[in-house]
Amino acid sequence: MQIKINTDHNIHGDERLKESVRQMVEQGLGHVLSRLTRVEVHLQDENALKGGADDIRCMIEARPVGMAPQAVTHNDANVEAAARAAAKKLRNLLESEFGKIDRKR
Repeated sequence: MQIKINTDHNIHGDERLKESVRQMVEQGLGHVLSRLTRVEVHLQDENALKGGADDIRCMIEARPVGMAPQAVTHNDANVEAAARAAAKKLRNLLESEFGKIDRKR
């Protein structure tokens, strides 16, 4: 399973940041990771240099095996908080979708 981290030109996407976000996503998704082929994380500073509350946007797209891609978005004050919350939203979405599929079987 691949995790790809993308940042806009306002967020410095160094290796430390990417590893930190990767760990948050892995922890946040937990046991559903085994059912995914790829996860893409997109980080964006919506207000650029102006600052402001909840201006960091984290969009996470997951590609579950045998399903259409699923995506969630979360805005927060910093990258870590945005990534953590978006991963939690995605886990809840995927658990719901996998539950529906598993009940049909």
